[in-house]
Amino acid sequence: MSDTNSLGIGYVLRLVASGMYYPVIIILIIFLLLALVMLGWIISEYFSERKHMKVQLPALLDELRSTEDTKQCIRESGLLARQKEALIELDSHPSFTPELLEALAIRMIDQEQERYDRIVRWTELLARLAPMFGLLGTLIPLGPGIIALGQGDTYTLSESLLTAFDTTVAGLLVAAVATVISMTRKAWYREYMSIFEVLCQCILDKHKEAVS
Repeated sequence: MSDTNSLGIGYVLRLVASGMYYPVIIILIIFLLLALVMLGWIISEYFSERKHMKVQLPALLDELRSTEDTKQCIRESGLLARQKEALIELDSHPSFTPELLEALAIRMIDQEQERYDRIVRWTELLARLAPMFGLLGTLIPLGPGIIALGQGDTYTLSESLLTAFDTTVAGLLVAAVATVISMTRKAWYREYMSIFEVLCQCILDKHKEAVS
């Protein structure tokens, strides 16, 4: 009776595994396409933003502290467009109390950080999932391959092994690309956030001095 149950459970598991074969292959292909899209995205981000960002922070802080036209100074700086908009918005409320302006600055910083975290989360998720599906694509064809080996069918065995190797390579390749993109973006975004936070503090200090 136990042998019959084991055979029944084994049959169900083999049925589930074989049914997952094509979905796993399709998902790996989608992952490869996503990796290409994200690679193109970060290249576009470099040429549209990163390459044009030229900020000498100490010099910019000195200029902000000394100038009367803070908004024009921000517009002419080498900051990112989003950072310029946020800093100009922060400087556009002279009637706010220092406490209220500080709360607004904190909210802006949190929003910017959330945006960067959301972008990085995509590649981090891809870097985790791709090897898992690559492993699934490796193991699923091995069952039929082992059965074919027992029957002397070397052609089916070679096809199963080839599919297993290809899915492993695909999963690892996607994970490698996604990991590199995540690491690169994290380094960029840490720099962006540190610059943004310092400039927000500079505007807050300038506002406090004007109020006092």
